Amino acid sequence: MPAAINRSAARRITPALVLMLLMAASLAIVSALHLTGAVGGGAQGGAHAAGIAEAIICVALLAGAWALVDRPNGRALARAGVLFAIAGFILGLTITLQGGDTFDVVYHLTGLAVLLVIFAVLWPHPAPLAEVTGPVA
Repeated sequence: MPAAINRSAARRITPALVLMLLMAASLAIVSALHLTGAVGGGAQGGAHAAGIAEAIICVALLAGAWALVDRPNGRALARAGVLFAIAGFILGLTITLQGGDTFDVVYHLTGLAVLLVIFAVLWPHPAPLAEVTGPVA
């Protein structure tokens, strides 16, 4: 029985899940850097506000990743979490472009690109024609 559980869990580990967890980890690190003042925080709101926003986005991605593994409608919930993160990164980028550090601009641009890839991977793909129509007799 444990072998069946392990195979089932292994099937749930997808590229989208791995990327979501990596993005969440990077957000946790950058949030900690902003909250401790180790890096700046853009033109408006400062480092503290940036750290709080990144922590919230991190939680949204973690919730989406958990849903992807554990829920029947997990792809839709994961897409919602990623979409929230995309909106947060766009907002963060607009604030950062008004006077943030180079690190922050590069981080937002890179993170936005990764989030768009994750969203594309999570997008539902049309079923092959044979699955839609059934076997041809």
